Amino acid sequence: MDGMPKMTQLPETLIEVPPLEAGDRLTRSEFERRYEARGDLRKAELVEGVVFMPSPVRLRLHGRPHSHMTSWLSVYESRTPGLVVGDNSTIRLDLDNEPQPDVVLLVDPALGGQARVSDDDYVEGAPELVAEVASSSASYDLREKANAYRRNGIREYVVWRVLDRAIDYFVLREGRYEALAADGEGILKSEVFPGLWLDAAAMIQGDLSKVLEVLERGLGTDEHAAFVERLARSSA
Repeated sequence: MDGMPKMTQLPETLIEVPPLEAGDRLTRSEFERRYEARGDLRKAELVEGVVFMPSPVRLRLHGRPHSHMTSWLSVYESRTPGLVVGDNSTIRLDLDNEPQPDVVLLVDPALGGQARVSDDDYVEGAPELVAEVASSSASYDLREKANAYRRNGIREYVVWRVLDRAIDYFVLREGRYEALAADGEGILKSEVFPGLWLDAAAMIQGDLSKVLEVLERGLGTDEHAAFVERLARSSA
């Protein structure tokens, strides 16, 4: 009828590739298709089949802690040939999970690491270690995401709960995540990566120099030297 307003047509781009929105329930392939079409989007994750889109990143609540966590792992990588650190790298974990962790540490797949790198440059499978910066214990990092990481065999999971001023270091044992106990000096020592030592109190306080000083002690142990030698033999 002439007096009725005409329906506005949807743009062709929305018909071809619907927008990616938080809360969408998608397959992994559809998630990737919509994510790649959003050139303006820096981070989105598929966790247990649901799309999560984190809020804009604040400096003291995320950016700086993330930087310090990355520095800690990158220094370890620099002294341990055969390892790979990734910052905000998407992981094709399983058909319902494609997270984008803050930092990952993995053994080079060519040296027997449990993850691989796809032809289109995505991590596929479970890295040996994942680190996340979360706001508090209410974060999905400690619920849905932790469950997906555990189920897929990520061997160590580090979560820095900034508002709670706490760092959780989980180790996968017999299919369950258990808290790694600190030694008498309050140092957390990785069970997967010899010499990867973390002074959690110093990290929480923002004392990066002390964090790296403690890491340096771990790098100087016989256990780390033996690990480097094993990796070298694998590459040969």
